[in-house]
Amino acid sequence: MAGVTRNRPIPTIKPDDAAFIRSLLIHEDDQVLAFNKPSGLPVQTAGGRGQSLDFLLWAFAKSNGKRPKLVHRIDSGTSGVLVVARTKPAAAHLSEQFASRTTEKTYLAIVSGDVPADNAGVLSTPLKKVPSDRGGREKMIAARAGEAGAQSATTAWSILSRSGNYALIEARPETGRMHQIRAHMAILGCPILGDRIYGTGKLSADRLMLHAARLDIEHPNGSRLSLEAPLSDDFLAKASGLGLRT
Repeated sequence: MAGVTRNRPIPTIKPDDAAFIRSLLIHEDDQVLAFNKPSGLPVQTAGGRGQSLDFLLWAFAKSNGKRPKLVHRIDSGTSGVLVVARTKPAAAHLSEQFASRTTEKTYLAIVSGDVPADNAGVLSTPLKKVPSDRGGREKMIAARAGEAGAQSATTAWSILSRSGNYALIEARPETGRMHQIRAHMAILGCPILGDRIYGTGKLSADRLMLHAARLDIEHPNGSRLSLEAPLSDDFLAKASGLGLRT
């Protein structure tokens, strides 16, 4: 993923779309951009068709066709911090941190079900991909260590607020598997509200109640960069309506 697209025709970005992507900015400098991605906006789309954050990055393209480059992804339904690189060296520097798991990621999720009695814990259940029977081509299920296709996966979690069988959970994934937090919360017995694959989808919330709240990463200049994305109004309203403190 390291590298910056160059020498390509620049697609026309509508003024409203350019204003929209710029409204999502939470950090901007000459090497790094970071956005508070809204739930429902895909980071990329198959074949580049349709609106995505990646396509909207053309709003930041230079006249020679060079444009910012993705260095990681979050699910379409997940909101929150998404960082991109503006230069080839920056892309290599940031991509390496995600690959080597030296970034620190903090997510917030509203869950329901058999909420753990403990206020914190670490889930280290391996995961493997299988075909999905609900929304999406694949999903993750619990696997045994050493099983064919099993991937190690570790998520530290803590409960920030409780209300009946609902909870606001802070999740800190140490690995970066597909759907890791979503699958681990379901394995824990309390899937994320609005999760159509691991939970009850629209029956519990209009969107996936998972938010990438903070990302701590080393800036290409060597300094530490802490990126924070505020919670959206719909997330706050859902938590408040359930009696959860944010």
